[in-house]
Amino acid sequence: MTSEYDVVVVGGGIHGAGVAQAAAAAGHSILVLEQTAIASGTSSRSSKLIHGGLRYLESLQYSLVRESLNERRLLLKLAPDLVHLVPFYIPVYKSTHRRPWQIRAGLSLYAVLGGMATDNRFSTVPRSSWDKLDGIKTHDLQAVYCYRDGQTDDAALTRAVMRSAQNLGAELAVPAVFLQASLGPEHVLIHYQRQGDVHSCKARVLINAGGPWVNHVLEKITPAPRRRTIDLVRGTHIRVSGPIQSGIYYMETPQDGRAVFAMPREGSVLVGTTETIATLDDPAKVTPTREEQDYLLKVLAHYFPYYRAQENQTIISSFAGLRVLQRSEDRAFDRSRETGLVVDREVQPRLLSIYGGKLTTWRTTAEKALVRISAGLPVRPRRVRTDQLTLSPD
Repeated sequence: MTSEYDVVVVGGGIHGAGVAQAAAAAGHSILVLEQTAIASGTSSRSSKLIHGGLRYLESLQYSLVRESLNERRLLLKLAPDLVHLVPFYIPVYKSTHRRPWQIRAGLSLYAVLGGMATDNRFSTVPRSSWDKLDGIKTHDLQAVYCYRDGQTDDAALTRAVMRSAQNLGAELAVPAVFLQASLGPEHVLIHYQRQGDVHSCKARVLINAGGPWVNHVLEKITPAPRRRTIDLVRGTHIRVSGPIQSGIYYMETPQDGRAVFAMPREGSVLVGTTETIATLDDPAKVTPTREEQDYLLKVLAHYFPYYRAQENQTIISSFAGLRVLQRSEDRAFDRSRETGLVVDREVQPRLLSIYGGKLTTWRTTAEKALVRISAGLPVRPRRVRTDQLTLSPD
């Protein structure tokens, strides 16, 4: 007998886990298909930040920043062992693209969008304390601002969300390879492979949370659903040893003003990220390039003289992840980070694809997805609200 579910999700990253939790919390039966392991892709290769997105203010993405700050506040409450507030430092030099007044204005607006809570206030680091900032370059330094944002273990957070979904009754098949699906008027027929055997199931709605594989998943669905034209943007991070311990540094690249973070991480320093268009047939093959690693080392050495010595530039490890962005002529750094939710039909949708998305706003993305497909789902008694579900580490 073919198993039947209200919702089947393809993809076990943060958004797949989030949809599973939201759907199970709403009382629906759900199955998640993950081809490798939970958080094996982009959801374990991010900058590990739960933040409002200070830099998104420049592109006028106010609603995204407000939503992100609200979700940060909620996650600090629901997942105190997984999400922590840490100090962020923004050094401003004579050569910095953004002037001190611009940084102050941005941080002031950031605080306003966050509801003027204590967690969102910022301060100016006095000159007398600059020598305590991990050896940062002080020549031509004009000001240092400090605010607080969130840090997490992205993979552990994703696993916690999936466990929450399973505790509410969601089923997980991993490793399980999605083979194909047929969209019908009343349900979706889905085929997947697990442990060498092909299995079939039915769902009222199929959720495509494939991340960088989102359009690859759509290629296996009939009739052919609409898809967005996207770019896969590679974000590279490196780990080095060194003196950075006081907090996270928000560094503006000397060449074009893009943001790079340097942060203490598990006894080392994590530096990232780059944003480079990647042309890959298989997203699983994404790797850091030598050019990107050298770029990050150069930015780090520009701010911290310690790293100008060749012997202090040894990379312990590196990783790269892929972000999904709408195709555009703009630089990847300047493009909108709004999440796209694309359905196959407006009346009783049978398929929804998630394009892009931020780690910070995974919960609201899942709730919006559930609203988008509600016309295609039966009415069930709600079990619990997701903004009341606590999350704990492994």
